[in-house]
Amino acid sequence: MEPEALHNHDEILALSTIAQVTPEISLDVRELMTLMQEYRAAIREVKTKFEILDEDARTRMLHSPIHQISARLKTPTSLIEKIRRKNIPLTIAGIREQVYDVAGVRVVCHYLSDVEAVAEEFLRQDDVQLVDRRDYIANPKESGYRSLHIIVKVPVFLNDMRRLVNVEVQIRTIAMDFWASLEHRLRYKNQSVLDANKAEIKKIRARLVSCADQIASIDQAMQQIQIEIDKLSGPEANDSLDFDAEEFIRRFSSIRM
Repeated sequence: MEPEALHNHDEILALSTIAQVTPEISLDVRELMTLMQEYRAAIREVKTKFEILDEDARTRMLHSPIHQISARLKTPTSLIEKIRRKNIPLTIAGIREQVYDVAGVRVVCHYLSDVEAVAEEFLRQDDVQLVDRRDYIANPKESGYRSLHIIVKVPVFLNDMRRLVNVEVQIRTIAMDFWASLEHRLRYKNQSVLDANKAEIKKIRARLVSCADQIASIDQAMQQIQIEIDKLSGPEANDSLDFDAEEFIRRFSSIRM
């Protein structure tokens, strides 16, 4: 998914109205729009870094570790709801310093080994600062949720300044992402629906935990199969590529810029 639309003038106008009638809110609408612009820019920076890593691995190692990269940005309304819930000061400084998931990037990998490899290469970059790391693959949540979460700061260069912006990155396998998408649907059901179906919801949650364990086993099995296939291929696999250099040059030269 691409970042949510942030030029929603109805939302901005609503925030402006709230700011005028609610004394504890110290958010200037223009400042809020500027802040959101910074988060959008940070998302582009992070996505580009992962895209480059994947292309490099595909080119040099003949393996594409990343299946999909997506991003999301909290809307101003959901952001205010969160900072109220967490008792964070409703100021631009409060958001910058205490809210770490305004901007989010999700990286879905093919295999378990890809998750760690992609995270390691990303964090090796000298303009990426690690703020926090939570490994829910090694230590799954009670619900069964598995993913590697890292909070980083990346530089965003504006017209007159350089600012470090927080971005939450979630890295997981295809199987983990499939499970998380289904669990998300249950978690964000209307509360009245959850309250009216408590017994059934309890059963569904138990089944989800069981499925999460099965998916973890499948991830391990697929990882092992991949290793065995790579051993069968051997180092000569790189030499067996059907690559016609002359044809490549001919096609490239025919491109008109």
